[in-house]
Formats: sequence, C-alpha cells, structure tokens
Amino acid sequence: MGFLDGLLGRRKPARPNLDALFALPSAAITLQASLDLVPTGQGAVAFRAPEGRAFADVEADVRALLEAGGGPRVSLVPDSYGYTWLVVGTDPPDLSAVVTDLHAVNVTLTEHGFGPQLLCTLVPFRGQGRLVALVYLYKRGSFYPFAPREGDQRDSVLELQVRDVLQREVPWEDDVSRWFPVWGAPAL
Repeated sequence: MGFLDGLLGRRKPARPNLDALFALPSAAITLQASLDLVPTGQGAVAFRAPEGRAFADVEADVRALLEAGGGPRVSLVPDSYGYTWLVVGTDPPDLSAVVTDLHAVNVTLTEHGFGPQLLCTLVPFRGQGRLVALVYLYKRGSFYPFAPREGDQRDSVLELQVRDVLQREVPWEDDVSRWFPVWGAPAL
C-alpha cells in the first residue's frame, strides 16, 4: 500500500490463506460440543469456469488428483448464477479428508492462474434438524456461516451462534453484509 492510498483511506484487499481451511476439523469438534452440529462429509468449491482448453486440462487434472486411489466422490454441478461447484464427499463422513481435497482443488486452480475465478469453499454441518455451512470467501480470506431454511429463508440466530462459538477458531468475516446466501449450493 502506498502513501497516497493511506491518505485516501484505501486498503489492500485481504489475501486468501487457503491453509485456514485446515482449521475446520478442530472447529468441527467445537461445533459438535457446543451446538450438536456434525460434518455431513461433503464440501464444495465454487468457481466461474472459463471457456477454453487450458481450464479443461486443469479441471481434468483436479479430477484425476482427487479420484486417484479410490478417492472421494467428485462431481461438477453448474448453478443458475453461472458458477460451477466441484463437490467432494466421503462416506462415512471424514472432514479431514474433505478439507484436504478442497484445499487441493483451491491450490491447483490458483497455481494454474485461475485464482480470480474462485468464489468460495463451503463445508456443511447438520444436527437436530438444522443445517449450517461454513463458507470460506476466497477473495476475503475469511469464513462466515450460512444457515438456510425452507422458502429461501435464513436462520440468522443459528448463524450468529456459530459465529460466536467459532470466533477464535477460524478467520472470521466481520462485515455481516458480506455473508451472502449460497442458495442451491449442491453440497447443502
């Protein structure tokens, strides 16, 4: 950041720290102990898939990497907003394996120059009829909760409870206006 940027109040955007994803297994223990929420065994990375051979090659490499040696189930699901979700899942649920795979997807896309196309990474938790996802915003380097309910409603109380419980465990998105809903995310 330059001197003029400081005078004008401009800030550099937060840089993504993909290693923050590795905090999720310990956060899962806290969620289970505090709110009785357990991982579903799924996770997803949302990105805007560019056209072209280069991206098709990277996509094939990612699939081969994840599916090697009988790895997790992998599927690509487009959404109505123009994003593609790469969904991984384990049965029985193994959050550490899911996080490792999601990290590998993010790093591979970033290393091949597709970082600007990354939107978020999502890991859902379920318990007592409730569902909440921890969403990692790639461009902000932070997490926020998303708790969908029927009829495109959100469970704001649950979202705030999750934030309060995990505030010291993961880098948190303090700006609540950036907690955008991810309706129809395939891992949910």
